[in-house]
Amino acid sequence: MAKELARELINAGVHFGHGVSRWNPKMAPFIFTRRGSIHIIDVRKTLEGVLIAKKLLAKIVSSGKDVIFVGTKRQAQKAVETVAQKCGMHYVSERWLGGMLTNFRTIRSRLQRLQQLEAMQKEGTLEQESKKQASRLKREMRKIKSNLDGVREMSRLPGAVVVVDARKEYLALREAGKLGITTIGIIDTDSDPDTVDVAIPANDDSTRAINLILNELGDAVAVGKTMVSVRREPRQRPKRVRSRRPALATAGEKETEAIATSASEETPEEAVESGLQEGETGQQEPK
Repeated sequence: MAKELARELINAGVHFGHGVSRWNPKMAPFIFTRRGSIHIIDVRKTLEGVLIAKKLLAKIVSSGKDVIFVGTKRQAQKAVETVAQKCGMHYVSERWLGGMLTNFRTIRSRLQRLQQLEAMQKEGTLEQESKKQASRLKREMRKIKSNLDGVREMSRLPGAVVVVDARKEYLALREAGKLGITTIGIIDTDSDPDTVDVAIPANDDSTRAINLILNELGDAVAVGKTMVSVRREPRQRPKRVRSRRPALATAGEKETEAIATSASEETPEEAVESGLQEGETGQQEPK
C-alpha cells in the first residue's frame, strides 16, 4: 500500500517546490535537492507526513470529534468541498472569517440568520418585502451562504483542522493554535512548518497533488467514523467453543499477527525507492 501511494505521489508531481529564491530556511529538512532554480521536495518526507496525518485523523474522529478542511485558494477549493462532503465533515473553501473558531458563538448566530432568511424565501414572505429590501436580504443570504455553508452543521469546535497552503490559511492556523486544536497542513517550500502540528511537504499549487493527499486524509476520516460506530454497538458476549486443537489455533493466530506486522513495517524510504523504480518520475512542469 505504501509503495503504491509513493508511486502516485511521484506521478502527481508533489516533489516540485517553489523557486530557490522564495524558500523558507525552516523547510530545509524537507528538501531533497535543487533542480535548476527550483527546490525538489523529499517524497519520503511527504509520504511520512501523509501516514502520520492519516493515523492521527482516524484517532481524533474515532474519539467522537469532527474535522474541518480549509482551502480557499483556487486550486484547492473544489477538492476541499468534494472530500469534506464525501467523508461527512466540515469545510471552508471561499473565505476564512476572522473568529470562526475563537468567536464561534457569533458564527452560530450568523448561521441562524441564514436559516431565518432561507425560511422566509421558502415561505414567500421575502417577496412580500419592498423591491429594495428584498434585494438586500437576498444579497445578505448569498453572502452568508457563500462563506459559511460548509460549516452550517458544525455545532461544536472541531478536533482537527486540515489546511492547504499554510501561508495562505495563517488565520485558521492561528485560531486553532490558540484553542489547542490539532493542525495538519500541506506546506510548500515557501511555508513555515512550525505553524502546523503535522506537516505534509508537497506541491500545494498542483490540483492533482492536492486531490491525492486530501483523498487519503478523507479515507482516514471515514475509517475513524466506522470505528466510532463499532464502539457504539452493544458488545455481545461470544459463546465459548471448545477447541480440540488449542495449540494449533494459537500457532495460527501468531502466524497471522506476524504477517500483518511485517506488512506494516515498511518504511517510507523503502516505499519511495520502490515507487521511483516502478513509477514515472513526474510529468508536471516545475513551478
